[in-house]
Amino acid sequence: MDMDLKAIEQMVEQVLREIQSEQIVNVTEQRKEGYGLFSTIDEAIEASEKAQKKLLYTGMADRQKYVDVIRKTVLNKENLELISKLAVEETEIGCYEHKLIKNRLAAEKTPGTEDLISEAVTGDNGLTLIEYCPFGVIGAITPTTNPTETIINNSISMIAGGNTVLFSPHPRAKKVSRLLVKMLNKALIEAGAPSNLIAMVEEPSLENTEKMISNPKVRLLVATGGPSIVKKVLSSGKKAIGAGAGNPPVVVDETADIKKAAKDIVDGCSFDNNVPCIAEKEVFAVDSICDHLIQYMKDNGAYLMTGKQQIEELKALVTTEKGGPKTSFVGKSAVYIMDKFGVKVPDSVRVIIMEVPKDDLFVQEEMMMPILPIVRVSDVDTAIEYAYEAEQGNRHTAIMHSQNVEKLSKMAKVLETTIFVKNAPSFAGIGAGGEGHTTFTIAGPTGEGLTSARSFCRKRKCVLADAFSIR
Repeated sequence: MDMDLKAIEQMVEQVLREIQSEQIVNVTEQRKEGYGLFSTIDEAIEASEKAQKKLLYTGMADRQKYVDVIRKTVLNKENLELISKLAVEETEIGCYEHKLIKNRLAAEKTPGTEDLISEAVTGDNGLTLIEYCPFGVIGAITPTTNPTETIINNSISMIAGGNTVLFSPHPRAKKVSRLLVKMLNKALIEAGAPSNLIAMVEEPSLENTEKMISNPKVRLLVATGGPSIVKKVLSSGKKAIGAGAGNPPVVVDETADIKKAAKDIVDGCSFDNNVPCIAEKEVFAVDSICDHLIQYMKDNGAYLMTGKQQIEELKALVTTEKGGPKTSFVGKSAVYIMDKFGVKVPDSVRVIIMEVPKDDLFVQEEMMMPILPIVRVSDVDTAIEYAYEAEQGNRHTAIMHSQNVEKLSKMAKVLETTIFVKNAPSFAGIGAGGEGHTTFTIAGPTGEGLTSARSFCRKRKCVLADAFSIR
């Protein structure tokens, strides 16, 4: 770790005290300086609209400069460590070391203006230019599981596209969200950007989110979260991008490198205590290699539960009466969960595994905690069939460990997921150890997929008739 953990904790405590007592900067000064924090949603929308009109008349070089300022601000060592630590402290979700990785990933691998590729068509009838242009003010709803990562990622993409963004963070992440929005706006203003390119209301709430959704000045809605919030924005009557839940299955067949597959699965499942929507949530393993896979998983930090009664007791501990995950266990470590279960395990334990049937609650329900059910199957075709059922049509993410190209192709076609990771941990799908850009708004329900700057733009066509075709 780059910085002494105790020093970071002291810094976080100080920031929390300042936020609590409103000593960071008073509200009047925030409005004066344009640091993006507003007492009412109407004020925030008005400021965001004014900022977008100013941004519209800046050049692409300026937009890229603003993107670079966001990157530099987040990647500042002190800032990166502070927002990562505060996110865990406030939400009580995830792992500080992994928040560092995710925040850095969002800053480094979210595309900027280079994503906005123009098209040109020329011929005897002249020149037609097709370009990606801004929507205007974007209302973005962010989750408690990835609060800072989503703000960084969305801010870069949306500003690169010429938009301003009004965030509606989860109330349980409001302190770190306020800190980050203020931090980014301050840096942007110092770089010559218009005030309030990024904005939020100081006290996020369902009521404020409803007002944001219904306000006609908010041209595009983006929801990163669970099914209910995605459904809400999709029923708004506006253009909406929905990044919903997933329940990513893993298939392991007899041709896989079992030792590597076991390590990859544990690494992916335990990453940020399993809160990423792309993380491995259940495993379907071919019988002939299942025992070997489990042993190698144990060698890499998995704790195996074997008794049926013990598994049911764990289920009762971490789930609600309706069968969903208890909020108090979401994003907690395997060691924490086992401690609450009454079993002391070494700190090296990262994942809790158990063999269960395919219709088990742990298989069918996305838990967002490092509990990984394993289903033993007779053959790879059955594994793919069961994986399809468990993924439940979310078309979000799937993972497969195999050397059989035919079966890899079959799983890709059957599940039709936005991300399909082969022979690697799930996080390779967002650019951590894999090629390609990153995003924390993975729009499966509305089809945009791995969003980037162009996802938050509309195409416009500019026609010059009977001229400027010079071929």
